[in-house]
Amino acid sequence: MRRLRRLWLIIPVILLIAIGGFVVWASTPSGVLMQEAQIALESDDQVQVSRDRWLVFEPAATPPTTGLIYYPGGRVQPEAYAPLAREIAKAGYLVVIVPMPLNLAVLGANRADEVIAAFPEIRAWAISGHSLGGSFAANYAAQHPGKVQGLIIMAAYPQASDSLAARDDLVVMSIYGTLDGLARPDQVEGSRVYLPSDAEFVPLDGGNHAQFGWYGAQAGDNEATITRADQTEQIVNAVLRVLQAITPDSNGS
Repeated sequence: MRRLRRLWLIIPVILLIAIGGFVVWASTPSGVLMQEAQIALESDDQVQVSRDRWLVFEPAATPPTTGLIYYPGGRVQPEAYAPLAREIAKAGYLVVIVPMPLNLAVLGANRADEVIAAFPEIRAWAISGHSLGGSFAANYAAQHPGKVQGLIIMAAYPQASDSLAARDDLVVMSIYGTLDGLARPDQVEGSRVYLPSDAEFVPLDGGNHAQFGWYGAQAGDNEATITRADQTEQIVNAVLRVLQAITPDSNGS
């Protein structure tokens, strides 16, 4: 009986230690925010940047009608995607990077709802994300039909339970690096069965996992053979194709 009582006393302690360790691990960002990301967070005459609930990048000249919601990768600082967001905003689109609880999109998969409600002037939305964020961007699109018109998955793939294969109301793109050591090309290509038949797959030749953001190297990844700036430029060009495809025309359709 004494041993049993001791066991019941020890179990809560073990659980508390395990939970505390998980919180510390999840709250500690992977990599270090690079200088290019810090610079991209500054407003100028082309892009206005605000940092309140979210990181918001808005073209300074013309009010946008199409927006992109972005879910960061697991344990990656939202600011690491600032260079990507700035370039997209420069092209005339609203971009909202959504911080996640404990830096894990699995804990905030429905946060896009709040973004959409906060910007009623946006007439068309796409949702995107990197790695874990990409998987849960796909989850949001699957679980909320009609909320977004575009889905861009980066270095990730949807789960079978979030299959979008039967959906004909989405413009879907999957972008991946051919040297990605975490979301391997064969895994990404294998997700075709869960996406619409007209989904576009965009391989970045020589790209890897960590270069989807600006936070340095990542354990388990392969070394890229293209620069981070080159990979970002290719990603931006691909994303713009989706945003252009879903942007309402001047007649309001």
